[in-house]
Amino acid sequence: MTSRQSTAGSNSPSPRRRTVVKAAAATAVLAAPLAAAWPAGAVEAPAFLHGVASGDPLPDGILLWTRVTPTAEAVPGSGLGPDIEVGWVVARDKAFTTVVAKGSVTATAASDHTVKADVRGLAPATDYWFRFSAGGTDSPAARTRTAPAADAAVANLRFGVVSCANWEAGYFSAYRHLAARGDLDAWLHLGDYVYEYGTGEYGTRDTVVRQHAPTHEILTLADYRTRHGRYKADPDLQALHTVAPVVAIWDDHEFANDAWSGGAENHTEGTEGAWTARQAAAKQAYFEWMPVRTAIAGTTYRRLRFGKLVDLSLLDLRSFRSQQVAVGNGSVDDPDRTITGRAQLDWLKAGLKSSDATWRLVGNSVMISPFAIGSLSADLLRPLAELLGLPKEGLALNPDQWDGYTDDRRELLAHLRSNAIRNTVFLTGDIHMAWANDVPVDAGTYPLSASAATEFVVTSVTSDNLDDLLKVPEGTVTALAAPVIQLANRHVHWVDTDRHGYGVLDITADRAQMDYYVLSDKTKANATSSWARSYRTRSGTQKVERTYQPV
Repeated sequence: MTSRQSTAGSNSPSPRRRTVVKAAAATAVLAAPLAAAWPAGAVEAPAFLHGVASGDPLPDGILLWTRVTPTAEAVPGSGLGPDIEVGWVVARDKAFTTVVAKGSVTATAASDHTVKADVRGLAPATDYWFRFSAGGTDSPAARTRTAPAADAAVANLRFGVVSCANWEAGYFSAYRHLAARGDLDAWLHLGDYVYEYGTGEYGTRDTVVRQHAPTHEILTLADYRTRHGRYKADPDLQALHTVAPVVAIWDDHEFANDAWSGGAENHTEGTEGAWTARQAAAKQAYFEWMPVRTAIAGTTYRRLRFGKLVDLSLLDLRSFRSQQVAVGNGSVDDPDRTITGRAQLDWLKAGLKSSDATWRLVGNSVMISPFAIGSLSADLLRPLAELLGLPKEGLALNPDQWDGYTDDRRELLAHLRSNAIRNTVFLTGDIHMAWANDVPVDAGTYPLSASAATEFVVTSVTSDNLDDLLKVPEGTVTALAAPVIQLANRHVHWVDTDRHGYGVLDITADRAQMDYYVLSDKTKANATSSWARSYRTRSGTQKVERTYQPV
């Protein structure tokens, strides 16, 4: 795509607004598979059917994103449709009376008609409004916010935190409730933004709430584009993207289950094509459809700063990792095996050591805290093993998490301790449960050994957790399993194995607090949200403690 930008502060008339989707066809367009949901005459193109988004805030800039449908046949993944000029505008106010930047981008079929504008020259810690236009049609308007200046003294930051949203398992009410808050500086998506499975192939309590597009497992560039398009048609996800910038990393399901550098558990080489081709297609579609900068080409590891209060290091734990160990074949302690890759681990260590921010946050797609299963009964162990991808007979580790790559973890935690690096907080998704953990240097002797960091793990937006796998009432498994898990893992302050929801991380100089919220029913579009628990880590302690009300 090509881009032209002007930063003139003069106001200019916005393009006239016209009907984009006829009311009678709107529901069909959003609900039917995108590749076959475009009846003749249903769309007055061009149209902005996939919303708008912003991401990766900088003190002087923001990355803007949208996808335009130039003609009715130009659906995601189709490769069809003409080039079209897409204008963008950034203003201080929702009415767009004070325009501060504007420009244009050419949307083409080569990028699936997605466009990005990396806008610079903005003021730090400032709310802005933006929108796109094409062919006389305006997109929805959206709010975004720049990061504080790198040397600014910042009193408070607040981030939404989410992960693991399986379309077929339910509705994205978590996004809607986060959007309704109106108080987020940004929101973090810690991976599994989309899922690769075909219809009915992944846990839904035996009920597909709403069907994937395409319905088959995604393998090709067209498939991944279509799946991203399906997700971006969700109204709750669109709502969240219009109120705050996202900071996103990928995990495995943006590619295939338990992905590693050379393959994945859910990929059959040859039958499903070459892994290198599938991985490349998945990455291309991700960067087309997500407002994410590629600080290092082809990865999601990068660092953002929010004044003197927060440095946020974001990891890519799929592109460089060694294959997960199999039972009886290989050792999790093998120093030749890695989850980060050498370059990324060195980058992370250097950044944590050199940071002068009060808090060092790490966006981390899989749990770093050690996890021993303990003496769970067989009826609980089997579904837990299924959720974690473990053999049903059980292992005292999850080889897809940092537990499967202990040399990298040992090196990182030793680095934190030997350099007296304080206030490192890992923010984690993947496991479909909520956790509040200390991160011990030696889990076997904890609490006698030191805690090097803390970790807040958020549960899934919709993806199955233990009560879903067992098909029992919510809360049943937590009551039985949590005490056993905590007995075997004394660094775990809390675990909720059953509920779906999201987190809100609130940070001051004195503490970082995670408020955990849960949904009433993921299968209901109007699900309500309620506060569940809160945990914090106070500056200098490297330990988690419970607090009894949300911020």
